[in-house]
Amino acid sequence: MPVALAPAVIYDVDKEKNMHKEDKEDGVDAALIALLALLWQARQEAPEKPWSLAKLAKRAGVQMSTLLRQLNALSSAGLVLVTTAESGGGSALLSAAGAELCASMFAPPPAE
Repeated sequence: MPVALAPAVIYDVDKEKNMHKEDKEDGVDAALIALLALLWQARQEAPEKPWSLAKLAKRAGVQMSTLLRQLNALSSAGLVLVTTAESGGGSALLSAAGAELCASMFAPPPAE
């Protein structure tokens, strides 16, 4: 019985390297900026009160594993404080350095 060969899939390494070139040039991934914006919103609504990881994942529209990976990157940079529980829950809020950065990034322009 003849076997049909599947078409070869060619992986373009150069295309993959350049997919997010503009994000990498700025030094920050757009998804991380979006997550920082959510955490900034949370701080504006209730300073010093963390948002649950479930709420962040839902608002960001990402899976929990993606959210945790992004939070890990922000936590490693000292911008976010993350608390996790053995039950799988947890919460996150901006650190002082994260709040300072977000204030400079997301603050409205000064009135003229």
